Amino acid sequence: MQRVNQLGYIGFGVSDMNAWANFSTQVLGLQRADDDENALQRYRMDEYRNRVLVYQDDADDLGFLGWEVDSKQALHAMAEQLRAAGVQVTPASKEEAELRKVTELMRFEDVNGVTSELYYGAELAFEAPFHSPRPISGFVTGEQGIGHAVLSVEDLDASMRFYCDVLGMRESDYITISRGGMSFDIGFLHCNPRHHTIALAEGNRPKRLLHLMLQVDALDDVGSTYYLCQAENVPLASTMGRHTNDHMLSFYMQSPSGFEIEYGWGARTIDDATWKVQKHNVPSIWGHKRG
Repeated sequence: MQRVNQLGYIGFGVSDMNAWANFSTQVLGLQRADDDENALQRYRMDEYRNRVLVYQDDADDLGFLGWEVDSKQALHAMAEQLRAAGVQVTPASKEEAELRKVTELMRFEDVNGVTSELYYGAELAFEAPFHSPRPISGFVTGEQGIGHAVLSVEDLDASMRFYCDVLGMRESDYITISRGGMSFDIGFLHCNPRHHTIALAEGNRPKRLLHLMLQVDALDDVGSTYYLCQAENVPLASTMGRHTNDHMLSFYMQSPSGFEIEYGWGARTIDDATWKVQKHNVPSIWGHKRG
């Protein structure tokens, strides 16, 4: 079975490009990379040319997910795997692949209609090392990819089957969250040692993307960013806390588009040889208090 190996990049359609330019660099600590004639803002967090891409769109939501595979052979085998599952796969042009800074690109939609891009051969820039505009130590990426994304889905079981049976991801665990007299389930999936690369929360919500998590190298980076948000009036969605499942110490801030960014440190990783799927009934060991 072919498997994706990381979430290589993510795209947002946003209404306020200027606000995102400031937020991405001065709050998140991403490095602005080269832009193109289509007004696509690119942001780096390591040697990859693109990790976060921002373009003009009033949706203020997730635009696309970029899934990486190892090689041309793996890309075409994955495309056939998707087609065998009844998913329409469309090869992108060379020009479109260049916009994503990859060697070859194909597009499909997941079971929820989320635009997804499958690629191999990401363009790297070791000759121009990542340099954050903020005094932070850097981000945890490498084989773990950009971080994790949490999506709102209509049917959790169908969504879990798609990501496991078609994209080759593996279950990490589940959390049942009770809030405001209601409860909902979240399924967590991994495709590399990161505890989860994608999580799927059942229920109808205003935005498809609930949050994107970025993991930094040092605990001090979380603390300094937490207080920076308060000093600069960046809305906080939660206090600091530590999660039950991945043990991430983090807090949540609100992006200019309304969805959240989790900023964290210290998550545990998964070894598939020994990992057992778990179930939790609360999301945090401590903290993560919401207003």
